Amino acid sequence: MIHINDNFAGGNIQVLDASDPQQVSLSIRNDNQSEFKQWFYFKAFAEVGQQVNFSLKDAKDCAYPEGWEGYQTLCSYDGHEWFRIPTEYKDGELSFQLEFDAPAAFFAYFAPYTYERHMNLVQQVQLHPECEHRLLGYTLDGREMNMLVLGNQEADKNIWIIARQHPGETMAEWFIEGMLDRLLDSDDALSRDMLSKATIYVVPNMNPDGSERGHLRTNAKGINLNREWDKATMELSPEVYLVREQMEKLGVDMFFDVHGDEGLPYNFVAGSEGIPSYNESLATAEKNFIERFKAATPEFQDEYGYPKDEPGKADLSIASSWVGETFKCLSLTLEMPFKDNANHPDLERGWSAQRSQLLGQSMLQPIYQALLDTQ
Repeated sequence: MIHINDNFAGGNIQVLDASDPQQVSLSIRNDNQSEFKQWFYFKAFAEVGQQVNFSLKDAKDCAYPEGWEGYQTLCSYDGHEWFRIPTEYKDGELSFQLEFDAPAAFFAYFAPYTYERHMNLVQQVQLHPECEHRLLGYTLDGREMNMLVLGNQEADKNIWIIARQHPGETMAEWFIEGMLDRLLDSDDALSRDMLSKATIYVVPNMNPDGSERGHLRTNAKGINLNREWDKATMELSPEVYLVREQMEKLGVDMFFDVHGDEGLPYNFVAGSEGIPSYNESLATAEKNFIERFKAATPEFQDEYGYPKDEPGKADLSIASSWVGETFKCLSLTLEMPFKDNANHPDLERGWSAQRSQLLGQSMLQPIYQALLDTQ
């Protein structure tokens, strides 16, 4: 016998047929009121030593079917250590296999970052003397919108870092956790100096409802938050509305929006070259940031990424474009892979929560240098 369960935070799977304990047919639920789907996370019970083949029958109908090419499913026996298992995308179906070493195992699109872990993170970080925890308001499902304010609140430089507008991109909050670990390390001279020179506003999870519901890309009402920045309302996208309200009140001198990309097996940034007010100063700031990030870690590169927007053609509903145009500042979207970093592959774990954390720590280097440029 085999049993499948997704009735827990962030869970998402539908069982089509589990009558054959060696061949289980599954599908992924859509985000609520949305056509988006791709995030999956479930638990399976089987006999120790049993070989089970799981097949996502609707893989071709997911939001980014090209993301399945070269993808390897993540598995964990304890919910903490995740490893990749053999996976194949063929004829529109995604199949993955496991011979069970324990009675139960978790399977996920990427290492989950639960809302409970998010709440623990903000509760722990607020105890640091360099951090203030602010409640901005509530989501459509009544969850907290948390913001962390770090550093010197008398400084005249405001750095904003947000993550997980798309809840299935869990690597984004792992990145934030790693970044905060370094930023609040009193033995790290770079972090101490940065905190003395700037106020740093961090929103670790922009989409708590989607995170809890097991969504890929949208909030409780099926709204893609990263298409709401020019029109956010409390009725449809309070998450963006509340953060944007604080930005307009406090000001922005530098902005980073952290994401994950289903298709490209690289870490890269997307700039704001398409905004109407883009100029040589912003172009230089972007170029310098990219070169310094490359110098800080070989995990980052700029050979592969998104096509650049034509001048004046940026979509101002996207966070980095809206912020760049509104505040005339360095404004970037960071993307990490769901698969692996093709430049530095890890056959056992691929791109992982741990590597996301380390990238968060590494990105403080180019942010710090960009801050020095403005002094």
